[in-house]
Amino acid sequence: MKLDDIHTGVVYLVDDEAVVREALAFLLGSRGLVVHSFESGLALQSFLSRMPKPVRGVFLLDVRMEPMSGLRLQEQLVEDGIRNPVLFLSGHGDIPMVVEALKKGAFDFLEKPYSDNTLVDRIEQALAVEAAMHTQDTQAAEQSARLASLSEREREVMVRVAAGKLNKVIGDELHIAVRTVEVHRARVFSKLGVRSAAELAGWLSRINAR
Repeated sequence: MKLDDIHTGVVYLVDDEAVVREALAFLLGSRGLVVHSFESGLALQSFLSRMPKPVRGVFLLDVRMEPMSGLRLQEQLVEDGIRNPVLFLSGHGDIPMVVEALKKGAFDFLEKPYSDNTLVDRIEQALAVEAAMHTQDTQAAEQSARLASLSEREREVMVRVAAGKLNKVIGDELHIAVRTVEVHRARVFSKLGVRSAAELAGWLSRINAR
């Protein structure tokens, strides 16, 4: 996937060596990426605290930093509800460190010296993953909002319609007229954006699977 196909090409770069930060920022900027660079995890956290949510983009972190290591920063991002792809760079990487980073959800771990093309390729791939994650989150938020818009009675009707029950049966169970069931049913379909009982059942199944 090309960067033109990705909604955002933002990289949050954290490295405590100024020379490394400048070189990486130049490299990534020359490939069309927007780079925000920071000398520490604390500086990144301060920046993110002022940004609107959700945060878009990916994180490129050095492993060995003070006072907060890259691995600790990764944990802090997750604790703050930021689950964007994280890539690690290290000149001192070892197998246990790689395993720990990957177990905690790191997208990749690149040991210095690395190929510029390899690094940029992996960042592009991470950006594609982030874009897909954002789309899924947006769809989930919209579905939750639609569900929350239903009244209690509409929810009662919704569950029974999704179960395949006839309007008359639903009316008997809820002690309401069939015409009233039809009105609630129409409202449920309209609010949730579905057109049939089968489509409603599938919609609810996807919601419950999240």
